[in-house]
Amino acid sequence: MKKAFGRGAVVLGIVAGALVAAPSAGAEIGSALGVPCAEQGDGVRFCGSSSPRSTTPAWDGTPIDVNIAFPPEPPSGPDGNFPLVMMFHGYGGGKLGFASMDRWLDRGYATFSMTARGFRESCGSAASRTAGGAACDDGYVRLIDNRFEVRDAQEFAGQLADEGAGLIDPQRIGAIGGSYGGGMSMALGALKNRKVLPDGSVVPWTSPAGKPMQIAATAPNIPWTDLAYSLVPNGSTLDYVADAPYRGPVGVMKQSLVEGLYLSGLSAPGFYAPEGTDPSADLIGWRNRLNQGEPYGADAQGIVDEITRNHSSYYIDPSIPPAPMLMSSGFTDDLFPVDETIRYYNRTKTTYPDADLALLFGDFGHPRSVNDKTDVRDDLRAREEAWFDHYIKGEGAEPEQGATSYTQTCPSDAPSGGPYSAPSWAASAPGEVRFRDEGEQTIAADSTTGGQFNPVGSDACTTAPADDRAGAAVYRLDAAPAGGYTLLGAGTVIARYEVGSDTSQIAARLLDVAPDGT
Repeated sequence: MKKAFGRGAVVLGIVAGALVAAPSAGAEIGSALGVPCAEQGDGVRFCGSSSPRSTTPAWDGTPIDVNIAFPPEPPSGPDGNFPLVMMFHGYGGGKLGFASMDRWLDRGYATFSMTARGFRESCGSAASRTAGGAACDDGYVRLIDNRFEVRDAQEFAGQLADEGAGLIDPQRIGAIGGSYGGGMSMALGALKNRKVLPDGSVVPWTSPAGKPMQIAATAPNIPWTDLAYSLVPNGSTLDYVADAPYRGPVGVMKQSLVEGLYLSGLSAPGFYAPEGTDPSADLIGWRNRLNQGEPYGADAQGIVDEITRNHSSYYIDPSIPPAPMLMSSGFTDDLFPVDETIRYYNRTKTTYPDADLALLFGDFGHPRSVNDKTDVRDDLRAREEAWFDHYIKGEGAEPEQGATSYTQTCPSDAPSGGPYSAPSWAASAPGEVRFRDEGEQTIAADSTTGGQFNPVGSDACTTAPADDRAGAAVYRLDAAPAGGYTLLGAGTVIARYEVGSDTSQIAARLLDVAPDGT
């Protein structure tokens, strides 16, 4: 028998509102980022709104919808200098509210969340654009551009560090989020104490008053690190090499997933730049060009170059080690699979062997994940809290690093396999299962099998008949030995191909054949 991989997590985004009791006369913090605060029943100060919005201008004037919260006023001493957790939503989502922030407020952290520019009340809805006027003209979605969405979060944190006597500690800041928010958290951790200006230059991150700022820890969940590769892969990434950038020809788009994201962003509601008006954020033009298919020329390569240069943490200047990162990814996630964090982990640990990095993998994330494994969900939550407490507040023992894997099990509500822990990703798989065949086979279209495993409409426990399919080259390994074995890591196919076109791309699937022939 062969096990695959497992865990449970939040995917695209949660929009949670909160509101507010009458303000307490004793609460010292009356506002933050220009947003009024009100004391809740438990003494927490919440600064924000769920309707219609609580916006504040970003560094370029774009109105951004924000929520901020602070723990109860201390019985003595200054009311401020709190450690801060910045919380980021998924694609098409919105700022997180008081209910989601409570987890961190109860542990003594201040919290911040924003709706990324271009979505919902950050110039995404028609009402917010009317309210924002000309300030929303360039407030469209930029796909976590280091120069825009990432800088927005950094500048807001800097303002909080300057307000009053300093509402937050500029050296004790964490970032957490899933999917789109995971991409944001990766970028903030990779930059650490730097920020990127509109011209692409990297400079020290300071508050408006000149205080040095830094990210102390991050916990990105189901993120990307190379957005172009995750959406338009070409097979050039291997999980056992030190450096795995996007190299070679433009690949093939994950059409059903990309199309779903594109439409969900518009319906959020979201604001995309008019086609052709901004080459750094041309979501409409990029999607239309990739949908045309091959042959790809300089136009398609330009899309890859833009997305790697400004929207992907793997390509952020690695001249300093990143902030401590607890990265979690899903083995069964077809959008941002484990490749995305393994790529960053391998390169960083090769360059900085002592960097504080941990990986946690399971059956969770975007489709085809089942997101029904409470064991791995609970473990991740506990690890996130221990990670932040240690690296941000300096409390608790040093957390476990290396790689931990929960393996896939079916049915979807069965407990995960494992966990299996190792000091590094490479050490997770001490051996290999190899198969060699000298025979020649012909590959044609294999749409029937491909359709059955389309991540839209199936999940990680979907089955199909295991019969050979016309048009597919099928190679069958021997049955697993008694007791089975557990496979971790990506399968690698090395072959000699004769292809009829230089735009051909071959996809391989490793499937577990059960005793019942599925």
